[in-house]
Amino acid sequence: VQLQESGPGLVKPSQTLSLTCTVSGDSITTNYYWGWLRQPPGKGLEWMGAVASSGSTYYSPSLKARTSISRDTSKNQFTLQLISVTPEDTAVYYCAGPKGDSIWSYAYWGQGTQVTVSS
Repeated sequence: VQLQESGPGLVKPSQTLSLTCTVSGDSITTNYYWGWLRQPPGKGLEWMGAVASSGSTYYSPSLKARTSISRDTSKNQFTLQLISVTPEDTAVYYCAGPKGDSIWSYAYWGQGTQVTVSS
């Protein structure tokens, strides 16, 4: 299973961050949870949210008001949108694929993509 993040590496404050994860080797409609996580500089990994194989979505309470995860099953992709970004949203963003039926643990990871929020 391989995952690849794509999207802009630089976003201006107050704008929307949008990243897409393209999955190969598995289907996002048949295998549990597909997640987004991020790691700000000097900080730990933060779970942002996930989309289930059913299409249901789940979000971190601290980010729920600004986060949306969607999917395109025809392309086997899922997308993260984070609105009203600030410099505190600067981080390496990862998409991840399922490890059993856990929404918190992931067996497959993208390489990560650096997103910087700056004017």
